[in-house]
Amino acid sequence: MPNLLLELRSEEIPARMQRKAAGDLKKLVTDALVEAGLSYEGAREYWTPRRLALDIHGLTARSADVREERKGPRTDANEKAIEGFLRGAGLSSVSEAQVVSDPKKGDFYVAVISKPGRATEEIVTDVMPGIIRDFPWPKSMRWGKASSKPGALRWVRPLQSIVCTFGPEHEETTVIPFEIDGITASNITYGHRFHAPEAITVRRFDDYAANLEKAKVILDAERRKDIILHDARDIAFANGLELVEDEGLLEEVSGLVEWPQVLMGSFEEDYLSIPSEIIRLTIKTNQKCFVTRKQGEETLSNKFILVSNIQASDGGKEIVHGNGKVVRARLSDALHFWKRDQGNLPDLETLTASAAKFGLDIKKPLDQRMAKLDALDVTFHAKLGTQGARVARIQALAKELAKITGADAALVDRAAVLAKADLRTEAVGEFPELQGLMGRKYAALQGEDASVAAAIEDHYKPQGPSDRVPEDRVAITIALADKLDTLIGFWAIDEKPTGSKDPFALRRAALGVVRILLERKIRLPLLATTRDGDLLSFFHDRLKVYLRDQGARHDLIDAVLTSDADDLLMVARRVEALTAFITSEDGKNLLAGTKRATQLLAAEEKKGTVIADGVSEALLKLDAEKELFAAISSASKDASDAVAGEDFRSAMEALSKLRGPVDRFFEDVLVNDEDAAIRANRLALLRLIREATGTVADFSKISG
Repeated sequence: MPNLLLELRSEEIPARMQRKAAGDLKKLVTDALVEAGLSYEGAREYWTPRRLALDIHGLTARSADVREERKGPRTDANEKAIEGFLRGAGLSSVSEAQVVSDPKKGDFYVAVISKPGRATEEIVTDVMPGIIRDFPWPKSMRWGKASSKPGALRWVRPLQSIVCTFGPEHEETTVIPFEIDGITASNITYGHRFHAPEAITVRRFDDYAANLEKAKVILDAERRKDIILHDARDIAFANGLELVEDEGLLEEVSGLVEWPQVLMGSFEEDYLSIPSEIIRLTIKTNQKCFVTRKQGEETLSNKFILVSNIQASDGGKEIVHGNGKVVRARLSDALHFWKRDQGNLPDLETLTASAAKFGLDIKKPLDQRMAKLDALDVTFHAKLGTQGARVARIQALAKELAKITGADAALVDRAAVLAKADLRTEAVGEFPELQGLMGRKYAALQGEDASVAAAIEDHYKPQGPSDRVPEDRVAITIALADKLDTLIGFWAIDEKPTGSKDPFALRRAALGVVRILLERKIRLPLLATTRDGDLLSFFHDRLKVYLRDQGARHDLIDAVLTSDADDLLMVARRVEALTAFITSEDGKNLLAGTKRATQLLAAEEKKGTVIADGVSEALLKLDAEKELFAAISSASKDASDAVAGEDFRSAMEALSKLRGPVDRFFEDVLVNDEDAAIRANRLALLRLIREATGTVADFSKISG
């Protein structure tokens, strides 16, 4: 079976776009080929900073012949209907159509359309220009003389050449020479920009990849990542250090080089007085370099690791020197930010009103920054006011939440007013991702209680399903207040998530609340707190997602989650108890019996059958129905008492005692007795089964 090799070579593609672009190319090309009637055994995409490549193997040499029968109108239909049919089928007259008779529908026209298969080369020539021209880059550009013309090719960076070869694995391949905007596909590519700029003739993928490697281009991005990671670990180990690994940076750096060369640089140890997080971000953000630390320690060393795209003749000395100069300059700026944030602001006299509003100590640097945040009227959201107003709302909400979480009220108040203060620090201004973390460090430096300092960092958490949940009660309280204020505010101005759009990360905020409540076992009445039923429904959706991710069955969640359930911890405990019960033998059998009872009852209710208001013991004629009535009376009370005491496992155990009596009832008793009074009484007995099980869950929603 033949193979297809495709390469689109351009100027440097931004690293963040490469992986997705290669995947898009694979999908677009393979979808188009399959749509055209071809099949293939496998396809794999590759990418480097300067090329996207696709290897499709086992591709059929041509598409199959297609014979299609298209049914038309009756032979006695009006002329317009027949003309439309002929036009759609590509026939010039009715004589080219067949007439088929149907005993019921009469005679009608059928067009037999035969489409001969097409050569793969022809199909590729047809589909590739459109794929390239309409490629879904997040951003694209035009270039050169042709850029002024309407419809000029747009690409992420100037497209320079195209390779497209096709042929069997062990025979000569042919070029599929499609053309787009003056670039004609060929079998010529080029290697490393500096080390091997000469033209390379290729036939198929194997020699293409091998020749590129000889020309100092490693095509496989995962292999480039592996080389960088292991060489970085080795060079760090050789210097008595260990690499601080960073998957995101590794992915980015592998997209910046075609021939990775790992080197080590250094900076003055004086800069190690800067917090490690700032050093790491400075070096990562500005120079795309990795940091190191002494083996087994947390503090950083003054050695950093860089990845070059050039194998330098001097062993990389000049490259290391140049990177070191930039790193030192950036660290000098970072040291300046760090020191400035610990000093007094120059305009303290303008901050007294804001300081008084929040009870701030104007002598302390972090307090000054909070006062500045308020005094500047920094906008949080156009419809939700300033950051200062938001802090005041969080402070008030946290005061109420502290009564539920059991956190120290004074510490909660102090943490609430300082939580956003670091937004006015220079360190966070330079590195926004350090918000919270820098606040914690500055709070510790000015002698704040450890719980207050922890809350400043942790009130943003959890920021995703894998992020940790705050542990300290003060941090838990501020984290809940922060997220609830966000949700309440955006619900109030009707800025809710729609479809996949969630610009204010409200789903993440709600999931954060859910995780805190469940993982820290907090009983919070959400409806009373938010005063919004629609927002409660949003929390329910996030709760379902969380519980399903934890392994809970969706039907069991639906069985216990009522529209007004606002104590999410209790919902989770009910689901846990129901899961354990329904997988037991008693649970399975009771579920079957209960479903039978509720279905029979629902059918009779729908028909309007008379059902007694209550069960009359005098009308219980058979032992099985007497036994069931007694069992329900006992189990209902025990289950209700257990639910009231929030002991859901005991409630399930109480209900499990109904299994035998329910089974015997359906074995021995005919519900639809000829006597209307007895029938109404027995239906009332079925209603008691539904009500008894309903104390813990709606069994009708449970599958099985």
